[in-house]
Amino acid sequence: MGAPVQPQLRAVVLDTEDALGLAEFYHQLFGWEYVTDLTTADAENWCTLQGPSGVRVSFECVDHLERAQWPDPKRPQQVHLDFVVSSGEELEAFHQRAVGLGAEVLATETDEPDEQIYIYADPSGHPFCVFVPMDEDPGLSQGGRA
Repeated sequence: MGAPVQPQLRAVVLDTEDALGLAEFYHQLFGWEYVTDLTTADAENWCTLQGPSGVRVSFECVDHLERAQWPDPKRPQQVHLDFVVSSGEELEAFHQRAVGLGAEVLATETDEPDEQIYIYADPSGHPFCVFVPMDEDPGLSQGGRA
């Protein structure tokens, strides 16, 4: 027997009724680059963005998507994305951009001394968090509370 196969995570995939629209929301919000050739007909059904660290998020078109109703357990979020910024000033600047692009604020805890956080829903209803981590190394943070 050889060493066990170690699959590598290719991308996080978000279902949406508008793959290109949701991809563009995240492209505008984070400045991530399109991996997908947007001139193909398939781009309307599946497209991918890649962040500077190599993380990819793909968007897959579905006929119908029920929005998560966080924190209502009857329609839980099932998955959410966590993003960090390095300061409260960066968090507030990001917040203005996110709301301006159509993010819905689900919760705000910016007066917390340990961890300032905004919890949003993207235009398709997927929750995501942006916060200033408690520790100095964002890779060690336990993530947001959504």
